[in-house]
Amino acid sequence: QAVEGLGVRMTERFDCHHCEESLFGKKYILREDSPYCVACFEALYASTCEECGKPIGCDCKDLSYKDRHWHEACFQCFRCKSSLVDKPFAAKEDQLLCTDCYSHEYSSKCQECKKTIMPGTRKMEYKDSSWHETCFVCRRCQQPIGTKSFIPKDNQNFCVPCYEKQYALQCVQCQKPITTGGVTYREQPWHRECFVCTACKKPLSGQRFTSREEFPYCLSCFCDLYAKKCAGCTHPISGLGGTKYISFEERQWHNDCFNCKKCSLSLVGRGFLTERDDILCPDCGKD
Repeated sequence: QAVEGLGVRMTERFDCHHCEESLFGKKYILREDSPYCVACFEALYASTCEECGKPIGCDCKDLSYKDRHWHEACFQCFRCKSSLVDKPFAAKEDQLLCTDCYSHEYSSKCQECKKTIMPGTRKMEYKDSSWHETCFVCRRCQQPIGTKSFIPKDNQNFCVPCYEKQYALQCVQCQKPITTGGVTYREQPWHRECFVCTACKKPLSGQRFTSREEFPYCLSCFCDLYAKKCAGCTHPISGLGGTKYISFEERQWHNDCFNCKKCSLSLVGRGFLTERDDILCPDCGKD
């Protein structure tokens, strides 16, 4: 605490503002322009030392930290009792510690160099591990990762470009790395957006599709390009998904389309007659 004034007045009445005892020939302290004898000032305004519990008198240095006060001799490390005057220190649970004791008790060890991460220095944390900022580097290119995105693998950290170069699968279509998701077709990796119908280029991911000569097609394009046409309705017979069809003399019919031309009786599993391009049941064939 700063002593605002010490002095002696001899010519006029000069009393302590609190106890009103004369201050003639005595030390006094001014506070807000009012004089106090030393005893009253210390009783009213002196701070209490956190360590010894005694008042910090006017003739002592008052060292403070976050509204707490100590005598100069009491301002010491809680663990090793070494003086903290004019030295760096750290606080933990209301205890002041020198940097050596704090590091021993509470500081993290760097995952890379295994040395203590000293209080006040920047550190990087991921899950339960810590690194010095300069030790948190990409395993492949050795450049600091800092706050950039990274990918951990086998207890090592990689920046995204290096991870893609070393570990990511490459799409067989565009030859670029597949970092998230992807589709496997014929044991080869594809980006979802690259796995498209060979004909119409619509995405096939999540859709039913088939292939011809190892090229994928959506069902619509496959049927239009390669499926046989039903002799009854002329629509493609895909043969996919368990669709049944009838084949006779290089012609095919959907099961539901294999009917008598005249009476529409289903001829599936029955005998039938042909009349030019038509098929007839035996009864209609007699006519």
